[in-house]
Amino acid sequence: MSPRQMANAQTTQRSAHHDTYARHATQAQAIVSTLGAHNKTVNVVMTTLCSSQALRAQGGPTSSHRAIAVRAALAMLGIPYSWGGGGPTGPTYGIGRGARTRGFDCSGLTEYAWSQAGVRIGTTTYEQWRVGSPVPKGKISPGDLVFYETDPARSGPDHVGLAISATHMVNAPHTGAVVRIDPINRTGYLAAIRL
Repeated sequence: MSPRQMANAQTTQRSAHHDTYARHATQAQAIVSTLGAHNKTVNVVMTTLCSSQALRAQGGPTSSHRAIAVRAALAMLGIPYSWGGGGPTGPTYGIGRGARTRGFDCSGLTEYAWSQAGVRIGTTTYEQWRVGSPVPKGKISPGDLVFYETDPARSGPDHVGLAISATHMVNAPHTGAVVRIDPINRTGYLAAIRL
């Protein structure tokens, strides 16, 4: 919805607070732009996750926590990458090359998402790697942590994202990027972990 459409909707509804939505228009436009072609994927995932029937069918409270984590991560789309940034309370100024940017690094984003669901998973990619049980690539579900080894000189995971479907994840990929949706099937895939 464009800022003009939001304003028109407010006028049509004769809202007592017509300016409330206007102050969020820029952020809303950034989120819509970031979603781009993935918008349909996000809508399908959120509809499925938020359906009470789907939550009951997938095991109750655990599925509810997964839905909360996915919603929390998706709400951060467009936030800048900041090396060492982010944590359980949201985006923060990072360290080193991230010191001047308020945002998330990969594990800060996943820690934030799961903390919104009341689940502590650790701060670093390596800590998060150890918190759950491995999931076969063909069985990845929304809320699973997806790990990558992007630097062959190091052994083990050095990047993590949060699955939003069997094929896509939300992640904070690298300096200069923003929190975004990317395919899970990419170079360096290591494993998925279910909490």
